[in-house]
Amino acid sequence: MKTGIIGFGKMGQIRAQVIEEDGRGEIVQVYDVDRELVGHRYAVADSPEEIIANPEIEAVFICTPNHLNRPLTIAALEAGKHVFCEKPPAFTLDEVEEIRRVERHAMGQKLMYGFNHRHHGSIQKMKQLIDDGQYGKILWMRGRYGKNVDAGFYDEWRADKERAGGGIMLDQGIHMLDLFLYLAGEFDDVHAFVSNLYWKLPIEDNVFAILRNRDTGVVASLHSTMTQWRHLFSLEVFLEQGYMVLNGLKTSSGAYGEEELSIALNRAEPPDASWDDEERLVYDNDDFWLSEVTHFFDSIVDDTPVAIGNSDDAVRLMRMMDKIYENK
Repeated sequence: MKTGIIGFGKMGQIRAQVIEEDGRGEIVQVYDVDRELVGHRYAVADSPEEIIANPEIEAVFICTPNHLNRPLTIAALEAGKHVFCEKPPAFTLDEVEEIRRVERHAMGQKLMYGFNHRHHGSIQKMKQLIDDGQYGKILWMRGRYGKNVDAGFYDEWRADKERAGGGIMLDQGIHMLDLFLYLAGEFDDVHAFVSNLYWKLPIEDNVFAILRNRDTGVVASLHSTMTQWRHLFSLEVFLEQGYMVLNGLKTSSGAYGEEELSIALNRAEPPDASWDDEERLVYDNDDFWLSEVTHFFDSIVDDTPVAIGNSDDAVRLMRMMDKIYENK
């Protein structure tokens, strides 16, 4: 499959690597404002529009700063291309709905968003156990996702509200919010505190949010922060008959430590619970990037719906994101 990549920073390079690993894609052209990032490995386009207009290219990977995701996705769909776009899909729900209107008039092209956390082995295990129902229904969830940034952050596009659209919530917390929706379904009520107490930028450096599903009673607590001072990922799901606690996340940098999932039954009656009762699973593979691209190519080759990271997921996610920012 002839592909083009728009944006060749960290994510563009990761996508190029896994496209080659999958073996079904041939990278025809790459564009980046910094041509030296591309080097001599691939043919370099002079603009994103050149890639989108190239009749040879069937699928476009959009790996750009946030403000370009929506217009480039629309342009590529209108040009008849399959589109894989990094998160966030857009800045607001209204903007995602605009993309959906274009998608509905597309001629069978696939649209997928890069929510790679769903493809981690630990998350897939949690999803399977929840769907199997062996631990009963979800009672509550708690997610914490934090990182440290330094003064160099001021020079990045992520510190510019016009290009980033938001701060740590849209940059990183969006992944935790997506996992809440993936594992527990939608939420009706949202209360949030959004602040920028430390970095003093026009974007937030902390978000504390509480979400509730009125029908099921499930409540989820989310903290997204870039004043953690040490990288942290923690996702806890407590159910009627047991619990699952994921600490750490496998990344190329190793900044979040080991990806360890602890699973145990509910011990609401004597004898008291013991740490030894927990089953601990450590996930060492970082094939989630490959899993995403494989899923995208599968949907194109087999003409099947995108099951993970489709535009329906984007709508649900940005509906919640709007509510969080509205509550600040």
